[in-house]
Amino acid sequence: MSSKPENPAAARAALSYPVSTRPAPGTLIPIAPGIRWLSMPLPFSLNHINLWLLGEGDETVIVDTGLGDAPTRELWEGILASTGDQPCQIVLTHYHPDHAGCAQWLAETWGVPVWMSLAEYFLGHALLNESAGYDIPAMVAHFGRHGLDEARCERFRQRGNVYAKGVPGLPRQFRRLIDGDEIVLAGQRWRLIMGYGHSPEHASLYCDSLRVLISGDMLLPRITTNVNVPAALPEEDSVQRFLDSVHRFADLPTDTLVLPSHGLPFYGVQTRIAQLDAHHAERDEVLLAALDTPKAAAELLGTLFAFELDMHQLMFAMGETIAHLNHVTRRGLATRSQGDDGIIRFVAVPSAVC
Repeated sequence: MSSKPENPAAARAALSYPVSTRPAPGTLIPIAPGIRWLSMPLPFSLNHINLWLLGEGDETVIVDTGLGDAPTRELWEGILASTGDQPCQIVLTHYHPDHAGCAQWLAETWGVPVWMSLAEYFLGHALLNESAGYDIPAMVAHFGRHGLDEARCERFRQRGNVYAKGVPGLPRQFRRLIDGDEIVLAGQRWRLIMGYGHSPEHASLYCDSLRVLISGDMLLPRITTNVNVPAALPEEDSVQRFLDSVHRFADLPTDTLVLPSHGLPFYGVQTRIAQLDAHHAERDEVLLAALDTPKAAAELLGTLFAFELDMHQLMFAMGETIAHLNHVTRRGLATRSQGDDGIIRFVAVPSAVC
């Protein structure tokens, strides 16, 4: 989810794209040697996710799986029936429903292991079981402390466990991905580059022989990756963790082809990193200008998100607004206090306001 106003047209123009359209649902496009690209629909404003098949035949590796719903399962059945591929393993970049939703079903159907990082595995299970501070009451209380009105808090309560609707189940066993490890997938060696801020231990994969980065959600060409602060980590500086993470891609070769989870594959890793730095710096400036008096995160939604938010978007927007407030506070540009009414408010320090 992108906070405004990163200019999508400017972001697109500065990058280079080898293809101009994504594959239709149920179809495949070869995008690099031994890599096929498929796109699954999503029922959100962000209406698709890119998935990747590495190799072919009985050495096919699935990278991310799509939402765990009937339409996505039907598309998977059609794709694998038409290609004759037999998956041998599944790799998940992170726990989010559009990435992990079909993982258990695919693993059980084809009898193959799921690879993911430890933090993503446990957080997915925590959300499924509403434990360890990753439950609806904790989220609602978190948003309430940041000024969200009772009417919208109640709507979150009524929505229930949305994660479980997109991820009906997760494997009870997995193989662990660890930062810096190299793994062989479909005959090619891939290095794991972990990222933070968007999710707790997001796995991106880089193959030097192919000059390909499967970036997941960490590096997207058109929108800025959502960074958020969950109830269990109320003072986390997710913005800085994200920025530090994307800078880990800066040393990749300039001819690296980036395969993102949303949008089109692109060239221009270093350019995109610079754009993201500039975008988040600009968001800090806009936020600080609005903090001339103490304000709660909910009062600042319109400052960072200049469009009408549905409930799905509101959840991400609250988390991202809190993340930016924590970021400017951690930088010493704002202060945080909690009033007698229990609401957390932030105000810019005088020197931070131009």
